[in-house]
Formats: sequence, C-alpha cells, structure tokens
Amino acid sequence: MPTTLLAAEGPNAEQIKYWNEQGPKWVTLQTQLDEQLRPLGLRTMDRAAIVAGERILDIGCGCGETTVDLARRVGAPGAAVGVDISAHALERAQQRAAAAGLHVRFQSADAQTFAFTPESFDLVFSRFGVMFFSDPVAAFANLRRALRPGGRLAFVCWQSVQQNQWMMIPLAALAAHVELPPPPAPGTPGPFAFADADRVRGILTHAGFEAITFEAFDERLVVGGGGSLDQAVEFMLQIGPVAAVLRAAGDASRAAVAAAIHTAVAPFVSPQGVQMAAAAWIVTARRP
Repeated sequence: MPTTLLAAEGPNAEQIKYWNEQGPKWVTLQTQLDEQLRPLGLRTMDRAAIVAGERILDIGCGCGETTVDLARRVGAPGAAVGVDISAHALERAQQRAAAAGLHVRFQSADAQTFAFTPESFDLVFSRFGVMFFSDPVAAFANLRRALRPGGRLAFVCWQSVQQNQWMMIPLAALAAHVELPPPPAPGTPGPFAFADADRVRGILTHAGFEAITFEAFDERLVVGGGGSLDQAVEFMLQIGPVAAVLRAAGDASRAAVAAAIHTAVAPFVSPQGVQMAAAAWIVTARRP
C-alpha cells in the first residue's frame, strides 16, 4: 500500500523535503548502507536489553532493516513500529516486513511533533535517526511521553566527522578539487549534531530522561558493505559529506574527485572490502 507523502511543513519542514527528495537514492543504496551500519544497530539493540513481548518504537527507521530486526527480537507477543519522514523509504520498509512474514507497522510522521499514544512503548530505539530535529529537547520530550514509566531509550549517533576516517579521508581528497563549505554551527541538525556527548546529555536531561549513558564505538566498518574499491568510491560519492558537497558544487568535478578518493582509500582495501575507522556514540537512557 503506497505511503502518504508527508507535507513539508512544521518545525522540520526542511528535513521532510530533503528526505523525500533524496529518498529514491537511499532506497537504491539501502542494501549497501544496511551492510555497513548493521554492526552499530545490533550493538545498540544488545545494549537496550530487549526482551520478548516488548513494544518498540523505531525512530528514523528508513528502509526498515532495524524495525524488522526489532520485531524478531520481541516476537509475536510484542510489537515494533517504524517511524520515518521518507515515503520512499517506508514503502521499501513495508515490502521488507512482508517478505519476512512479519506484521510490522510503519508510520509516516515527524517524531518531534507526532501525537504518539502516551505510555504505549517499552523502548524507543534509533539507528542514526535522531540527529535531525530542529528542537531536540522538544522531540525527546515527545518521545519520552510515548514511553511507559521506566521505559528505555537507546540510539546510536555519529561522533564528529574528524573522528570518522571513512568520511574524513574522502572529504580531504575532495578538498583538493572543490572548495569545502564552512562547517555548520555546532548542534545544527544533521548527521553530526550529536557529536558532543555533553550537549546530548543536556538535551536528554532537559527532555526528562535519567540514567543517561554513553558508550564509544571506535571500530572499523566496511564502507558500502563490501565489494570492490570502485563500488566503495561510488558509494562515498552518493552518500555522506562528499555527496552533500558535490550536490552543492555540481558534477563538473565528479570524475576528478572520484579519482582522488580512489587513490586516498586504496590503502584500506581488505579481503572484506574497504575497511575504515568509524566513531559513534551508543546512548541509553530511561524515563523515570
């Protein structure tokens, strides 16, 4: 059943517009992206201490891999609900859940403002889906209200771009051919908005959470989920900071940038693919 396109309005209108315009590309690259990010999602699920029968809300579920995994963990007595603002991603998510034979519900909604049923979930989970809110305190307060008393929060978010080799090295190669834009102000909605653990702790505290913990994930990821060096370079050109700069600059320098990135990441080729260091926070908290 087609997913209704969310109107680009409200406090996160820019994000709604962006994720629906870029949605087809993310769906096309979904398999590669899931392969790369899966270790982070699974580690976060383990830290969430999920048990059978729980009800889980998956924020920024994208194409649904995490929601399907969560549904398997809670089993038939439980429930997993995936929420996203991208209609294209949600359509793919529905297809995946159906193919897996799971009854999983997906909701097209802005998690910052959507009126979730109060106290209806045991866990709010997210794999890289909570760094884009215009007002993160309001967003997390809204999610806290959706949790039962004592309910848990578990998400993974990127540390700074400088600490993520798989993004920083391609950006440095790009900079030789395209002028980089000035970095966004700290805390600007985007992939690195939650790099500062102290800021995130303050957001969650003001939103009403307690028992806040941070675990650093500092390991190598297989960029683009494996495959050849050429495939990994193409993945970097389409997703992440390099892709964002190229979209703004136009494609005139794309061939030269691709060659430069190819050279820069070639030393990281392994039998598993291009392996490069990544840095993220796995964050857990609890509703009082």
